Amino acid sequence: VDICTPSPRNPMLTLRKARQDLERRRNIVDDALENLVQEKISSSEAPAMILARDVILAGGKRYRPILVLLAFEAAGGEDNSLVMDLALSAELLHTATLVHDDIYDQAKTRRGIPTLHSTHGVSHGIIGGDYLFVLGFGLGGKYDSEVVARMAQSCANIAVGELLQFNHIGDLSTTPEDYYSIIDGKTAGPFASACQCAGMVAGADEKITNSLEEFGWEVGRAFQLVDDLLDLTGDPSMGKPRGTDVHEGKMTLPIIHALTMLHGSEREQLADVIQNFSDDRWGELTSLLEMSGSFDYVRQLIDNHIGRAQSVLEKLPETPARSLLFQIAKQSRSRRT
Repeated sequence: VDICTPSPRNPMLTLRKARQDLERRRNIVDDALENLVQEKISSSEAPAMILARDVILAGGKRYRPILVLLAFEAAGGEDNSLVMDLALSAELLHTATLVHDDIYDQAKTRRGIPTLHSTHGVSHGIIGGDYLFVLGFGLGGKYDSEVVARMAQSCANIAVGELLQFNHIGDLSTTPEDYYSIIDGKTAGPFASACQCAGMVAGADEKITNSLEEFGWEVGRAFQLVDDLLDLTGDPSMGKPRGTDVHEGKMTLPIIHALTMLHGSEREQLADVIQNFSDDRWGELTSLLEMSGSFDYVRQLIDNHIGRAQSVLEKLPETPARSLLFQIAKQSRSRRT
């Protein structure tokens, strides 16, 4: 029975098994991160690691390192210790971007704890983020030059995506193409490179590594679109306040779509809400987004990306790891954090 296909006798059995397998890998990643922290605290890097320790160990779903482990296995890799540094690298580079994001977003909390800059000051926050980048790239730099080059390009594209997003803050003329350029740099690209590089470490052929890369692009895009919806429909238990993106003037796809679909007074009202947003205008915003069909539009796009991600997995050998990748794609549609 496929690990993600409910058994006729017990429909919850295989889903439970999938969740247990994913949780086991998350625990493996958490243990490896804790070991890394302890190693660095016992070295000359102690001051920097003590600064960054809490943000590293604050939890999170660990999607990126889990994807690395599963992509490695799906590509035929057998010894996860060979790819663990790459998995940790993916998580540390992501965490570094979060630290820097929090600084220029002036965020107070992340993953349920105070942000690094809010407890230690902006200067220390910048240093902490820089240290995490160096630590992450140092781990990834142990691999073949092709893997390192792919990682370097992905990190450069994160910076490009951030700059594009800054350029479109409060820009009501932002297009869906602009939006996808931003999220491909910031979110989908790192997913894609992590999966592709894991396949390279496993020694897979180009067909397999390209399929893993394509899977990463589609899951990463769906992941960001879900984030956009959660910002507009979620609650504080998600780990960040609802409406963070709106307050910051970020042009997410539901808003871009609504600005395109609405006309006349409704479009003028939406523009005013976005440009002069406050929490007491939530009702106006959500009403206009519903009127334009933007929530449903984005949900359909999420389904499309997830469907393509699942389809590309058919190009990989049928293994438990492939089934777990399928499950991750499926779960990304309904995640709450």
